Amino acid sequence: MRHGSTVAGIPADLATIARDIGSLLLIESALMGASALVGLAFGEYGVALAFFLAATATLAVGGIARRTFATAPAPQTKHGMVIAAAGWLLTAVFGALPFFLSAHLLSPATAASYIPEGASYAGSSLQYFTNPLHAVFESMSGWTGSGLTMAVHEPSLPRTLLWWRSLMQWVGGVGVIVLTVSILSRPGSGSYTLYRSEAREERIHPSIVSTVRTVWKIFVGYTILAIIVLFGALLVSEPLAPAEAAWQALNHAMTSLATGGFSVTDNSIATYDSPLVETVLLPIMTLGAIAFPIHYAILKNRDFRALLADLQTRWLFVLLGVGIVVLTLQNFQTFAPLLSLRDSAFQFVSALSCTGFQSSPIGQWSAGGKLIMSSAMVLGGAAGSTVGGIKIIRGYTIVRGIRWQFSRVFLPVSAVVTTHIGDRKLDREEMEQEFSEAAIVSLLWVLILIGGSIILSNLVGPGFSYADTLFEVASAQGNVGLSTGITGPSMNPIAEGMLVINMWIGRLEIIPILVFLRSLIYGLNP
Repeated sequence: MRHGSTVAGIPADLATIARDIGSLLLIESALMGASALVGLAFGEYGVALAFFLAATATLAVGGIARRTFATAPAPQTKHGMVIAAAGWLLTAVFGALPFFLSAHLLSPATAASYIPEGASYAGSSLQYFTNPLHAVFESMSGWTGSGLTMAVHEPSLPRTLLWWRSLMQWVGGVGVIVLTVSILSRPGSGSYTLYRSEAREERIHPSIVSTVRTVWKIFVGYTILAIIVLFGALLVSEPLAPAEAAWQALNHAMTSLATGGFSVTDNSIATYDSPLVETVLLPIMTLGAIAFPIHYAILKNRDFRALLADLQTRWLFVLLGVGIVVLTLQNFQTFAPLLSLRDSAFQFVSALSCTGFQSSPIGQWSAGGKLIMSSAMVLGGAAGSTVGGIKIIRGYTIVRGIRWQFSRVFLPVSAVVTTHIGDRKLDREEMEQEFSEAAIVSLLWVLILIGGSIILSNLVGPGFSYADTLFEVASAQGNVGLSTGITGPSMNPIAEGMLVINMWIGRLEIIPILVFLRSLIYGLNP
């Protein structure tokens, strides 16, 4: 790219960014349009109108940007980082429009009509989305797969909005940029740059477009299977009509496999109080925490040994086993043994997989139990999956790097030092690079976590301890969605805005955010 070149009168750097963000918004507008049809199918005409208006506004902005700057150069790494950061931010802002417009277009009487018969509360949670910050919070939580919510009583929302929450998490779990690349990009168009900008490295095929399309095929297939299994579990364990069981199975399958955690019930999975439903969800959440290339290898070759052969998957199972045992022992102090095992198993899997489904009143747990859960949310599952957190591979690389640094002390300077991470053999220079990258991202992640928890501890009421605030920020930044009760429409607006930023940072793993902020101050030139 020539320095100083322009496209349609603006610098080529900005044109590249604007065009590709426009592509993201075009995809989002299509999803909104499809959701408007869902609203019509449910007879929720006011909500359908809100989605139509939101889709039109998003289409206009995205279409103008993409068409005006269609000849802009392909993105480089610096562009990809800014596109990811700004794109996810704008996707969340435009994704808030259906909540905001629905809340303003529907009359109080119409909003009240969505409250389930016999409910113990009087107002619909739709009222909270008249506040634009609440709408943006819900949208950011959806797209990033976080699952924290401003909807106090989810069943009081129109079904179209419940569908939109699930759809955002389902698409966002794999990645809105990944979806855009799979639909709009062509080989040689900077697809790999965009793919990497969304904190992804793994390839299934040499072609990135082929890779992301295969990822989506796997994801859709798993989702259909999860819907069927959950539907059967709900019919067996719950007094639900088949249509209602299908609706709840659809939404919970989408948000569990995407490790998002939004629910259509009033108290997440605790609503069911069903060991069968919880047991069925355990493998679904775990599937979402395993890298897509491993799924592809198993599905293609029918070789289940790949699960244990893969470093991240092997450690995922080890951490799940150890974490469940430790958390169960910790909860023995508060709950009966069988209930401790059941709740600890479900909640630890939910935390480490970054799903955020809740089956137990975590706010009543001891500080020790909250700290164990916070640690799981900070680490997360495998890189290349749908999870948030630091990722297992980074944690493993840091531990191996520390051991490697100590071992070098006892070797002569001329010694040829190599080490293995999984099936990769690294020389000294490669190991130093891997270790430094993992350490830098993890250190920044933890510093932002600690800083956010300190800020939040000064913005919440006296009923919450520091363990509660650390848990809440870890949940937001890890894109998990479990809560001790801090998050809600009555929380401090500064705290709410901070958690929006935490969710945004956590989804993109910090570096794209820093590049974006740097570009706002100094531009994209070196």
